[in-house]
Parts: sequence; structure tokens; C-alpha cells
Amino acid sequence: MVERRVTVGWAEGLHARPASIFVRAATASGVPVTIAKADGNPVNAASMLAVLGLGAQGGEEIVLASEADGSDAALDRLAKLVSEGLDELPETV
Repeated sequence: MVERRVTVGWAEGLHARPASIFVRAATASGVPVTIAKADGNPVNAASMLAVLGLGAQGGEEIVLASEADGSDAALDRLAKLVSEGLDELPETV
């Protein structure tokens, strides 16, 4: 299991637009990824309802994880997206 712990960089947290950006990026990663609050239960990162249901706030720590081969690069990219509160997935890390 590969994990990345990251602080949510969007001031509004993972709500509405940021959640949509994150879910599209997680889906595009090509590997199954889960997301959870620091001590919470993981949910499917490609599910908009699941991500919104987390209620992750800006400044809160989340955990991104995957068991798939080649997930290191995908998790690095998603972690950068979340920590920097970007409007789109970075092409390179």
C-alpha cells in the first residue's frame, strides 16, 4: 500500500469545484485511489459523492492511498494538486 498524507490547500476544502477537480484527476490517474481523513475510513477517490461526504476542510490532513502498480507517480500528482489547491492536475511533479 502506497500512501501520501497531505494538507488540503483549497481554503474551502474539498467541496464543489475543488472536489470536482480532484475526482476528475483521480479518475484520470488510471489507478484505483482512496481518500480519507487522517484517522477516518477510506472512500473511492473517483466518486464525487464519496469525496463530498468526507467533508474535508481547508488545512485538514487527508490520506491518499493505492495498492496498484505504478501508483507512486499518480499519488504524487494528486498530492500536489490537493496540497497546492490547484485548478488542474499538474502535468509533471
